[in-house]
Amino acid sequence: MTKEQKQEVIELLKGKFSQYNNFYITDTEKLSVDQVSKLRRHCFDKNVEMKVAKNTLIKKALESIDSTKYSGIYEALNNVTALLFSENPKEPALIISSFRTESKGDRPVLKAAFINGDVYVGDDQLKALTKIKTKNELIGEVIGLLQAPAQRVIAALLEKAKKEGGVEAAPAE
Repeated sequence: MTKEQKQEVIELLKGKFSQYNNFYITDTEKLSVDQVSKLRRHCFDKNVEMKVAKNTLIKKALESIDSTKYSGIYEALNNVTALLFSENPKEPALIISSFRTESKGDRPVLKAAFINGDVYVGDDQLKALTKIKTKNELIGEVIGLLQAPAQRVIAALLEKAKKEGGVEAAPAE
C-alpha cells in the first residue's frame, strides 16, 4: 500500500468517525469469507456501515481527530479489525448477537465500542449494549411517564361523575 493510498484510507476513516457518534470495533479473524459476506448483508439491511482497515490506519485517523477522546479504544486495535458505524447505538450490538446465535459461534468478538462519547471495552459488554435505550425510546418513556398522572386524574374524575350520574353524552351536532 502506497503512502497516498494509506492517506486516502485515513481520510475516509476520519470522515466516518466524524459522521457517526457510535461505532463498534470487532474481531472477525476466524470468520470464513461466506460468514463475513453474511455479516455485511446483515449490516446493510440494518443501515450499519461495515469497514475493514488496518489497525495503524484506524489509530492514526482517530488520533488526528482527537487523541484523548478516543484513547480508551487504542488498546482494542489488534488482530483483524472490522468497524461498524451506526446512527442507532444498539443496532450493531443486536447484529453481532443475532449473527452469533444464527451461526452458533462466538464470532465476531466485540473488542470495543464508542457510544456517544463513552467507551465500552471487551466482549463482556455486548449484552449491556444490546439493552441500551435509543434517544427515541427514552423520549417515548418520558412522554408515557408524563401522561400517566394526567390519565389517572381524568379516569378518576370520570368515574366519580359516572357514579354521581352527572356524565351525559354531548348532543351530536
